[in-house]
Amino acid sequence: MMRVPLTLPHFLERAAKLFGKVEIVSRMPDRSLHRYTYADFHRRARRLAEALQRAGLRPGDRVATLMWNHHAHLEAYFGIPCAGGVLHTLNLRLHPSDIAYIARHAQDRFLLVDDVLLPLWKQLRPEVFFERVFVVPLSGRPLPAGCESYEDLLASATGSWEYPPLDEDAPVGMCYTSGTTGKPKGVVYCHRSLVLHTLAAALPDAIGLSQRDVVCPVVPMFHVNAWGIPFAATLLGCKQVFPGPHLDPTSLLDLFEAEGVTLTAGVPTIWLGVLDALRKEPGRWKLTLRTMVVGGSAAPESMIRAYDQLGLHVLHAWGMTEMSPLGTVSRLKSTLQELPEDQQYAYRAKQGLPAPLVEIRAVSDQGEVPWDGQTMGELQVRGPWIAGSYYGGEDADKWTPDGWFRTGDVVTIDPEGYVKIVDRTKDLIKSGGEWISSVDLENALMGHPAVKEAAVVAVPHPKWGERPLAVVVLREGQRATPEELREFLAPRFAKWWLPDAFVFAEEIPKTSAGKFQKAKLREQYRNWSWE
Repeated sequence: MMRVPLTLPHFLERAAKLFGKVEIVSRMPDRSLHRYTYADFHRRARRLAEALQRAGLRPGDRVATLMWNHHAHLEAYFGIPCAGGVLHTLNLRLHPSDIAYIARHAQDRFLLVDDVLLPLWKQLRPEVFFERVFVVPLSGRPLPAGCESYEDLLASATGSWEYPPLDEDAPVGMCYTSGTTGKPKGVVYCHRSLVLHTLAAALPDAIGLSQRDVVCPVVPMFHVNAWGIPFAATLLGCKQVFPGPHLDPTSLLDLFEAEGVTLTAGVPTIWLGVLDALRKEPGRWKLTLRTMVVGGSAAPESMIRAYDQLGLHVLHAWGMTEMSPLGTVSRLKSTLQELPEDQQYAYRAKQGLPAPLVEIRAVSDQGEVPWDGQTMGELQVRGPWIAGSYYGGEDADKWTPDGWFRTGDVVTIDPEGYVKIVDRTKDLIKSGGEWISSVDLENALMGHPAVKEAAVVAVPHPKWGERPLAVVVLREGQRATPEELREFLAPRFAKWWLPDAFVFAEEIPKTSAGKFQKAKLREQYRNWSWE
């Protein structure tokens, strides 16, 4: 067989040669629509690659993006790796100090930033150093001092350029974990892993993409490469529709209807909001959606049922930054199609079957657990698009001696092979598909002069999946209000990290080793009424 490297230029060239007339549509900040074709995209992505090389980009250099979902971000998805660079998407929803830490840790050399995100960039600026900052003109804002125009960068290319030699094991992209246990950690993807991930994700029993689909990734392009959907859509030549910063239910539904979107993907919080909008105004939207992929956190069974009643199919999937991210997809096997309705929904609400080429096992202190749907163990995975280490070699104990990645999720696996996440090995909070560190919040709270002890736990929430609740023990003779404690935390954390409720207690239950017994607190407050 021929030894042909699995690299991204094949995606870009195929899209232009076979699907040059297919549209790529982006909703801009002013709600106007930017339209161009794969032929235009191909030309501009190649110009970006050439311009970056002319600017001094070396193989392996990191180029950061601070951008919403739109055509220019898609150009960066391909232009940066095809030039030999590493695409590093920065999560704009993190606290500015966390974004700055990640950019420094990754040693990002250049930055591409949307002009509508310049206020955020200005908050980062004192803490980071980029050799050059290129601003994508989405709203016509003036360029700040020291920044350059993205369009001028593209104009500096000659248009006569050849791809550099690219090894399939060379780095292509980089994402950071959410830093829920200590500092965020970098995961580096290579050309080979990304190509294999794309092929598997597009399969009918995975996400299931066709060239005839109109694809709208609502999941941010800074969140694990939008789950790989832009890469798969480009390889297949699907029409792509990007929502920009407008993620409210009405804006999304209007866009889905106007552009004929057939497949979309996002976290449960998004789809719960869309469900409410559809219920409030039945019949307003004529949708062509055939699949709504949900991931990031567990999809409530009630939501899956509710969408079925509207004739819309929710597809439950699970993955991690370390997994590029696809791990499992919950589609019913042919042998389960005749089960009673309730049992079918129970399967669809699980995280699902491992994707092709992903191996799974669950391990307890006693060893590997049986696939009986009852016995719990930590989920461990391995496969060709699963990280073998973190950038810089940090937290090497996340991998077993025999090469499996410890996910940190406690699961059961049933005899059919369906994975169900039942708990977490660490006390993390997952709100709207994003992780929150309870330990960071606790340590900050205990820095307040009136606070003796504080434990933060995840409490079920009807909209966000989970929200943080803080249990606080005050120092003798001291007083504090929930509003005061929130204001104390606000400068240090993103707004969505802040606890939604504070409970003042006499004491926090502890183990014999003096650790907080968070399991008891979760049980105590599991029926908390957010009203």
